[in-house]
Amino acid sequence: MQDPEQAIAQVADIVAGLKDKPGALLPVLHAVQERLGYIPPHTVPTIARELKLSRAEVHGVITFYHQFRTRPGGRHVVQLCRAEACQAMGSRALVEHAQASLGVKLGQTTADGAISLQAVYCLGNCACPPSVRIDDAIHARVDAARLDALLADLDAAEG
Repeated sequence: MQDPEQAIAQVADIVAGLKDKPGALLPVLHAVQERLGYIPPHTVPTIARELKLSRAEVHGVITFYHQFRTRPGGRHVVQLCRAEACQAMGSRALVEHAQASLGVKLGQTTADGAISLQAVYCLGNCACPPSVRIDDAIHARVDAARLDALLADLDAAEG
């Protein structure tokens, strides 16, 4: 875990470099998460003050967009599409399988910090449902067996 004062200093540096851009809040939040791995709640007052926004406005944006995290995430992010096309082709069962096999619910990270499991509401791959994104790679027509194989590949790459 990073020292809170160091995180605030890094966030202040990020905001200083981006605050003059129109609509700076989203670029700032993306940059903070990229650098720190998440947006620590104790940095919200710094972001708000420097961008001349209320803490509620900053918090509202962080919680509105599913890609922003307020806690450290896993080393890998597994996103399961929950949009209509994927649901019609079995994503509900895939979500249940993923939660059972990883031992976490959507929005949680495995105890070993390896995987964060997330729901998303369209990966733009509607012709090939159900779709899953693991880190930056989108996988099509994923069933339980294929998901297990993809997750095993993550384990093998780490080991």
